Amino acid sequence: MCKIAWCLMVLATCWHRGHAEEGKNLQSLGHISMVIVGGTGDLAKKYLWQGFFHLYATEVAKSYTFSFYGGGLVSAEKGTPLLFGILKGLTCPPELTAERCALVKDQFLRLSQYVQVKTSEDYGRLSQQIQQQLEQEGLAEAGRLFYMSIPAFAYADVAEKINSSCRPSAGAWLRVVLEKPFGHDLGSAQILATQLGAFLLEEEMYRIDHYLGKQVVSQILPFRKKNNKFLEPIWNKHHIERIEIVLKETLDCKGRIQFYDQYGVIRDILQNHLTEIMTLTMMNIPANLSNSKEILQNKLQVLSGLEQLDKSSVVIGQYQGYTAEVQEELNKTKDYFSLTPTFAGVVIFTSNPLYDGIPIFMTSGKMLDERVGYVRVLFKNNMFCIQDYNSVQCKPQQIIFYLGHGGLQYPAILVSKNLFKPALVNSGWKEVTERKDISILGLALSDYHIQTPAEPREAYYELISKVLHGRRHSFVSTENLMASWAFWTPLLDSLAHTFPRPYPGGKANSDLLNFHLHSRQVTFVSEALVNVIQQGQEENFQVMQGKYRSAEMVSAWAKELVVRLASDLQGAAEEALQNHGQFHLALSGGSSPIALFLQLALHQYTFPWSSTHVWLADERCVPPTEVDSNFRSIHDQLLHNIRIPYFNIHPMPVQLNERLCVEEDGGALLYENEIKRHINASSFHYILLGVGQDGHTASLFQDSKLDDHGETLVTLTESPVKPHRRMSLTFTAINKAHRVGVLVMGKRKHELITQLSRIKGESYKYPITKVQPTNGNLTWYIDYDALLG
Repeated sequence: MCKIAWCLMVLATCWHRGHAEEGKNLQSLGHISMVIVGGTGDLAKKYLWQGFFHLYATEVAKSYTFSFYGGGLVSAEKGTPLLFGILKGLTCPPELTAERCALVKDQFLRLSQYVQVKTSEDYGRLSQQIQQQLEQEGLAEAGRLFYMSIPAFAYADVAEKINSSCRPSAGAWLRVVLEKPFGHDLGSAQILATQLGAFLLEEEMYRIDHYLGKQVVSQILPFRKKNNKFLEPIWNKHHIERIEIVLKETLDCKGRIQFYDQYGVIRDILQNHLTEIMTLTMMNIPANLSNSKEILQNKLQVLSGLEQLDKSSVVIGQYQGYTAEVQEELNKTKDYFSLTPTFAGVVIFTSNPLYDGIPIFMTSGKMLDERVGYVRVLFKNNMFCIQDYNSVQCKPQQIIFYLGHGGLQYPAILVSKNLFKPALVNSGWKEVTERKDISILGLALSDYHIQTPAEPREAYYELISKVLHGRRHSFVSTENLMASWAFWTPLLDSLAHTFPRPYPGGKANSDLLNFHLHSRQVTFVSEALVNVIQQGQEENFQVMQGKYRSAEMVSAWAKELVVRLASDLQGAAEEALQNHGQFHLALSGGSSPIALFLQLALHQYTFPWSSTHVWLADERCVPPTEVDSNFRSIHDQLLHNIRIPYFNIHPMPVQLNERLCVEEDGGALLYENEIKRHINASSFHYILLGVGQDGHTASLFQDSKLDDHGETLVTLTESPVKPHRRMSLTFTAINKAHRVGVLVMGKRKHELITQLSRIKGESYKYPITKVQPTNGNLTWYIDYDALLG
């Protein structure tokens, strides 16, 4: 059988060459050998052979000659009938006539054969076979293309065999196509890249992301370039309200659990497909759309500018039948529960000045209400309509790169008519004039300019063609892959032990997976119903008020306590504005106030920030950009998320003359003078303090010479822990305040609270006892963990 197939292949190749020369009278550019390693597997059967056949049908008269090999581990006797069973089911491109289709398909079958590729010797024999064909037919070798349709753990082994036994002759190219996954996280991706780099050059590796072959995705950059005169003025933070990148699926994970439970939706969809689409949407438009180096570099710039994600940037879910599927397919016990998310919604921000502040929503999930994928760029519409709300100018302004399926059913680029009429991306596209009576993302089809490919093309065909022509920008480079994993891995690590929200699947999800954005944090809109285990009678406590050390005390569980403190702060601010026109607030650092800062930023919507001055009660002597800086913490958790005038923010000047807290630089006196200049009688309206386990408050410690400050308001102190040098308000400044709050949270503070309750008056051992406002009020805010232990 092999000899017959070989003879037929030789005869067919001769016919092909003669036919090409007769039809085009062109000189051959050389011979290309294409090998699918794993050529009888599921991916090859569904997509790859069809893609290779379409490629051949397109290129048959363009001066290349071809041979095709399906490689596998089984012998030729077993593999050959499997391969030809696949090839007989191939369909022709729609542009071919039935007669031409039959001729080209017959030719393709004659040029294809199965080969065993199990050992280095097998690859050596394949190389000899290719070389013999070249010599017998007098062909020059243009290149060899190997498509790895095999698990990623086998990549390095096959790459080693290709490198040692099956490289092409001098002057011909080698291109090896790799399917995802390209690692599980940054570390595993680096290991795989190192292994492959030992055998293949960077320019020889083509990491395929089949979404980059989808017709609409491949035209995002050409569309932006073709319509740049309209887009350039509005493709920025001043005009774009948000960007949405969405891929919804209706199917479950049955049959893929072995893979899916290791990866989940973020690794399977967001880290690769949707991230690649995002880079095309946001990257700088290259001068030359065929300059692979420039395009890959521009993509890398997008990835490098993304702000770090954390758990507040994401919501995750899991459809309710998923764990049962895992138990069944992976033979897990009935009490096993998987934490793998099947739904994720992420909000991304970038430091790129062009897009600063624009939320990029990235969402994907299984068992959702419809199958659809799209990129939506929604623009700000400053039109305020009094009447005729259906006027085109009153409707949303948006551009949608619609990948297909959904209500529209076909891939398309849609531009709302209140933006501009776009030019066709290329001659292979057409304008849609027939309108279905449906809406797409809030607009009727009649409100869009729509263009779509004239002929549908399978993504794998598009990408295999680009491998043939060496267009590397449609593939994932090693550098870009590492940048993508570096961005996603910290988020994945933070979610390792997080329980996803369960959802029923399909339309029954209703609004359960809807999420919203507060500042830069996302949360589910609706509260999930969960079973709460009562831990005792104290669970019924809400907020208690009483006395502690002869001062007012408010106590509650941590969440309710923070809500109460935020409310009290707003009340103090409104009172100060009524009496003095401004509110001067001094804040301490540490971990306890973080929840308060977030509460103020995200939920105290009417807090009068425009009339509030924010000061620091103390600061560590470190640059304000470092994580140890109190100002950095207050900035990231509070100031960054509110609208407050720049001149109302007063960080402590711990870094002067490129030095940290040097006495002769006079930083403490500088801050004191600033307080006297802005605050009447140097009396803060509110100072929020914490208390350490050793009893210190602000940065006033046992050995800080507590009684030596006199009328000084600000001083330099020494901490017993690093960083030692501090700047702090003195007790003189603190006790001048109208109101002082002391926030104490956590079980580790229980012993301290107990000790302090037994001390009457002041104690040198516990500096917090010296907080005694002269004419103001002191309130202790103590959570139940600290109070009850």
